[in-house]
Amino acid sequence: MQHVKIKLYTTPTCPYCKKAKRYFQSLGLKFKEVDVSKNQKELETMYRKTKQYGVPVIEIGNQVIVGFDKGKIDRILGIN
Repeated sequence: MQHVKIKLYTTPTCPYCKKAKRYFQSLGLKFKEVDVSKNQKELETMYRKTKQYGVPVIEIGNQVIVGFDKGKIDRILGIN
């Protein structure tokens, strides 16, 4: 299933970020995690893409999901 690049913008205290990480791990998917509380450049990149500072922001391929929206994640990944 790992045919698409996944990037997860997070902060250490975000409970939905932790849920997203656990979900991808449960599916056996690799992802790149970026802590935007420690990386100003990535924070600016995230803001440019979403026009907001809330996390998690999940990039799957060229699609961006704001928040942990399991249904949307599943649709993008083709999970029934």
